[in-house]
Amino acid sequence: MTTPTLPRKKSLSTAARVLRLIGSLFDPRAWLHLVKIINYYNYSHVAPMRSVRFAGARNVSPDAVFHHPERIEIGHRVRIGSRCHLWAGPRDGRIVIGDDVLFGPEVMLTAATYRYDLGSPVTDQPMAEGDIVIGNDVWLATRALVLPGTRLGDGCIVAAGAVVRGDFPPMSIIAGSPARAVSQRVIVQ
Repeated sequence: MTTPTLPRKKSLSTAARVLRLIGSLFDPRAWLHLVKIINYYNYSHVAPMRSVRFAGARNVSPDAVFHHPERIEIGHRVRIGSRCHLWAGPRDGRIVIGDDVLFGPEVMLTAATYRYDLGSPVTDQPMAEGDIVIGNDVWLATRALVLPGTRLGDGCIVAAGAVVRGDFPPMSIIAGSPARAVSQRVIVQ
C-alpha cells in the first residue's frame, strides 16, 4: 500500500515572481495594511505609554489607555488586559502597581474624582485625588473599578464589577459595590 502524497506546487519562475511583486504594489489590500500599521501609532495610548515607568517585562494590551502616565509605576510581569484605563491624578494622584499583577479586560483605576459640593457645578470644583497602591500577585477581574485612595495588599483578588475604595489586607477576596472583603485566600501546600 502506498502512502498518499499531496500534489506539488509548481515553483514560480523569476519572471512570475517579479510580476507577483509588481501586482502586489497595486493591490489596495497591501496599502490598507500599511495605513493600519502607521495609524496604530496615532492611538491615544502609544505616546503616553512611553512615559509610564515599567520595572521590567510586561504584557500591555494595545488598546489600554493611560492618563498622566508620568505618575504611573508598574512592576515586573504585569499583564494589562484590553480596554483597561489607568488614570493618575492631574496634580499628584499616583498609581503604583506591584509585580505579577493581572488586569482583566475593561478594568479602570482612577486616582482622581470630582467633588460634589453644593453651590458650584461639579466640573468647576477641584478634583479629589488619592494614591492607588496595588501589591504583588493581585488579580483584578473584568470591569473592576478602583477609586482614589485604595490600597490592595499582596495576593488580593478583586471580583468582576467590584467598585473598590479603601484599604484591604493581604490575601483578601474582594467583591461587591461598594466592595468589601468577602473571604481570604488560603495557601495550599
